[in-house]
Amino acid sequence: MLLSYCTNVHPAEDLDGVIEQLARYSGPVREAAGLDTLGVGLWLPAELAHRLDRSAPDRDRLRAALAEHRLQVHTLNAFPYGGFHREVVKLAVYSPTWAERARLDYVLACARVLADLLPDGVPGSISTLPLAWRAPWTRADDDEATKAFATLSAELRSLAERTGRTVRVAVEPEPGCVLDTVEDVVSWLAARTGPEWPEDRRIDPKYVGVCLDTCHLAVSFADPGGAVRRITDAGLRVVKVQASAALEVAEPAAPGARDAVGRFVEQRYLHQVRELAATGDVLASDDLPVALGIADRRPGLPGDGPWRVHFHVPLHHEPAAPLAATTEVLRDAVAAVRAAPHGDEAHLDVETYTWSVLPPDVLPDGADELVTGIAAELRWAREHLIAAATEGSHA
Repeated sequence: MLLSYCTNVHPAEDLDGVIEQLARYSGPVREAAGLDTLGVGLWLPAELAHRLDRSAPDRDRLRAALAEHRLQVHTLNAFPYGGFHREVVKLAVYSPTWAERARLDYVLACARVLADLLPDGVPGSISTLPLAWRAPWTRADDDEATKAFATLSAELRSLAERTGRTVRVAVEPEPGCVLDTVEDVVSWLAARTGPEWPEDRRIDPKYVGVCLDTCHLAVSFADPGGAVRRITDAGLRVVKVQASAALEVAEPAAPGARDAVGRFVEQRYLHQVRELAATGDVLASDDLPVALGIADRRPGLPGDGPWRVHFHVPLHHEPAAPLAATTEVLRDAVAAVRAAPHGDEAHLDVETYTWSVLPPDVLPDGADELVTGIAAELRWAREHLIAAATEGSHA
């Protein structure tokens, strides 16, 4: 399983900025993590992706910078289109949708750039959003998205034939989106792969699969092993695992619990919350302030059952009680993926983009502490996800 960390944690959105971030952060992270070569899951905003797609000299500049710092690119994050570090992002991260041509053009540009950057013999992966935020979404939008993914499949097949390099796109379920859960993604994709679909609406599972973000998986209260089986039983593959942990509150009504989780309220990103009711139902809230009942003049979640919050907690960090992190879900998901067909070919990308919005006692103080923190996450991933799985396979 190839390991990387996602560079959407860094704010650079042009070529000079990305090259600078490789020198300031990624190279030092590799050294601090004790790695000969480090995978970087590059985030290329749309404007930069199109520039690199058009310009071989610019790709050469990027390739040279990667080589200088002994970095490798085998996966890209094409979920945020741009502006991921604006003061307020929230719902804007889901635009443009897969019903809009701009989204397809962006992902195809990323695919062509990645194919040119891939190491020999290594397939590439690109994660993308689960169609759109759930509303507004119409049947016409769904049909446009279906056609877009059919076109994407055909273009990725053509790219492989032309270059000899395989690039796969991985749809990433996220709470609150059209494809909210793994079950939603599997149902949507699998229903469109059969021969009964006309060619302009048929998705090829060889080139389109699932991105398993383990924070999102935990927030949905899904069983990791069951989720992976559902994917593979449908004839799909887990193309990419985004190694991430959610924030967990076992007893939201306990003294001090609301204050503790309230420290994670911030204005940049959306932090969806789910509560597991005694009936087994999962209650939903679109953002942490809403769940707490301190926004929109709406009642919050009842707090009778455990909460899981879409807030990516650094993998090695253990929040102080009464909070916790869902690292066990991460471990179980990776183990399930590795045991599945093509599991060892899935890419493992550490994606803690929330370093800049952590509470003050966890927030890194400057670039050097951020480097130290990301390196610690990578060491944790090597020990608890990769080495542990390898040892288990020889037991």
